[in-house]
Amino acid sequence: MSERPGPALTAYRLAGHLARPLVPLLLAYRTAKGKEDPARRGERYGQAGLVRPAGPLVWVHAASVGETNAVLPLVARIVEEGLNVLFTTVTVTSAAEAARRLPKGALHQYAPLDIVPYIDRFLDHWKPDLALSVESEIWPVTMSRLATRGIPHVFVNARMSERSFRRWQQIASGRGNLFGKVTMALAQSDGDGERLAALGMRNVRVTGNLKFDVPPPHAAPETVERFQRLVEGRSVFVAASTHEGEEEVIAAAHRVLRHRRPDLLTIIVPRHPVRGAAIREQLAAKSLVVAQRSLDEAITPGTDIYLADTLGELGIFYRVAPIAFIGGTLVPVGGHNPIEPAQLNAAILHGPHVHNAAEIYAALDRSGRAEVVRSSEQLAKVLDDLFADPNAMRRRATKAAEAIATFTGALDATMRALVPYLEPLAIAARLEDRGDAPGSRGKLR
Repeated sequence: MSERPGPALTAYRLAGHLARPLVPLLLAYRTAKGKEDPARRGERYGQAGLVRPAGPLVWVHAASVGETNAVLPLVARIVEEGLNVLFTTVTVTSAAEAARRLPKGALHQYAPLDIVPYIDRFLDHWKPDLALSVESEIWPVTMSRLATRGIPHVFVNARMSERSFRRWQQIASGRGNLFGKVTMALAQSDGDGERLAALGMRNVRVTGNLKFDVPPPHAAPETVERFQRLVEGRSVFVAASTHEGEEEVIAAAHRVLRHRRPDLLTIIVPRHPVRGAAIREQLAAKSLVVAQRSLDEAITPGTDIYLADTLGELGIFYRVAPIAFIGGTLVPVGGHNPIEPAQLNAAILHGPHVHNAAEIYAALDRSGRAEVVRSSEQLAKVLDDLFADPNAMRRRATKAAEAIATFTGALDATMRALVPYLEPLAIAARLEDRGDAPGSRGKLR
């Protein structure tokens, strides 16, 4: 395939080259914001923090917590076939989740920045036999370097929103060559598949959304029971994965509603817990009584807002709160995962910005299983109506869970599509490890 990146992608590479002197400043700034791990900063330059294991290795890259949670069951299935997995992420929160949940046989590193020498250094050390990119991790230098080295590159759980599609369409020259370097794309939906194919991706298949096959977020029963006792008798509402600009709307809705429902407790779980102190200050300025989970502050009868600025605990709050607002939807982030609260029988509310999972939200909205809110006044009214009719609230939650159940099966479909790439590696791994019982490795299911 000829190397014709086009002016826009050539400019991208040049910008990366020119930006190299500024990278330390960028990483220092992100570190100060809690978005980088200073002890592992070298990994962002492609410097390996671990020794490469012997044998075939599959590189799986996911950006943040949502993609990490979606693809971890796939990582586990690949490891079960006797293959090593290098799992890379970008965010500190996703790295913490990976450290907690990666199976034995999988290693974690931070992803290198998409700049030529960093990507080359990374690939020189790890020498992956197969690369899997999760969802919409489109990095031109990485894609080009993988193709140059002849490393198969598959997008799994791939998505392409309408907004991103329109942006990529504006790149007239070189776009097809960039997307054409990808070996295969396993799309979440028909719409995603059509958009990816239109941009030039080859061998596009629709295998479904891996997030539907992820078990509900874990929470120890005793922890849930203890928290349930703390909020017993109160009207509880959780706002999950919120972003800057959303907490203000949620707080305003709480202030409107608490005059009619003085027992209301709003749980806010920010997408980035590092914002906890700033959110607390903002809420306190509105004369709201806040208890902050990271400080182990107790919930009292006078607590308005429980600020759950911790990681990996949404499973507790989804099990306790009968209503969940999904963050990243009142601001143009694109919306986070509505599947988890649906699995745990919460009635779902969200804002208008849902382009990251438009088809899922549309399916929930059409059937009345979820509801769109656009302002604090509307949020307060919908909450009041649902709390006033517990039966209607339960029916909505049940319908949402039923709707989600019909979308399962993506994990098996993805594994079937990957057989031509994983099976030769599994056979090679079995030959290199003759100590195992015959047939115990390398049989793909």
